[in-house]
Amino acid sequence: MQSKPLVSVVFAAYNEHVQVDRLIKSIKRQTYPNIEVIVVDDGSSDQTVQVARKLHARVFARLHAERSVQRNFGVSRAKGKYLLILDADMELTPDVVSQCVSKNSEVVFIPEQSIGHNFWEKAKAFERSFYVSGKNHLIESARFFSRLAFNKASGYDEAITGPEDWDLSERVLKLGYKSAKISAVIYHHERIKSLWSQAKKFYYYGQRAHRALSRQSSILSPKTIYLLRPEFYRQRSKIVAHPTLSLGMIILLSNKAISGGLGYLVGRIKNV
Repeated sequence: MQSKPLVSVVFAAYNEHVQVDRLIKSIKRQTYPNIEVIVVDDGSSDQTVQVARKLHARVFARLHAERSVQRNFGVSRAKGKYLLILDADMELTPDVVSQCVSKNSEVVFIPEQSIGHNFWEKAKAFERSFYVSGKNHLIESARFFSRLAFNKASGYDEAITGPEDWDLSERVLKLGYKSAKISAVIYHHERIKSLWSQAKKFYYYGQRAHRALSRQSSILSPKTIYLLRPEFYRQRSKIVAHPTLSLGMIILLSNKAISGGLGYLVGRIKNV
């Protein structure tokens, strides 16, 4: 009997031992039998490395590098035919990997369901709920690739931080590879301390976003102008039914657009 192809799950981490423990345990609960876990550690001073090794992950150090660099580094150490690229604050439902492999596609989109605790995190979770039930999976980014497609696209653009997921997904699709979407979800445990912390993050991301946006026919699209996303208007009854969360979502999306837009302008002027 032919063995199942190996799937390499790759993610970067820095001082996230609680998140790493939760994520790797969810990987171990997968119904798919042939998985390796690659953790790229950025010099954690907590128990991240010890937790990962205790759970039989392969741990490699790549210090003081941006996320795209760490991901590419992790993939270079991976042995799988397929790659699942995650963030440390995610958690897989049991059938994610098996459904991805069964699609027999070079690129697979996985719906994400946010888990929030404070108001802003719950507003973010409300936003994500539109995409999970929406029809246009291309509004999000793919996380599952064949190694062939990943290599043909030259992996993540290491000059980009923030929209690197979208950028890679679009470059792979432009190469003509077939895409698919599964029904099993990834839980994303959101961490939004405040509007200010979110603004700083997206301002930083925006400074290098022009490198990715320059490859698009227009920078004004539902991916960059969040309130243009048709999912919100197709499901407008949900907005009416949840006015408080809807207001929080609009504030969050406006905050991201303004701070990211300012970062984009600064990045273009300074050619960051």
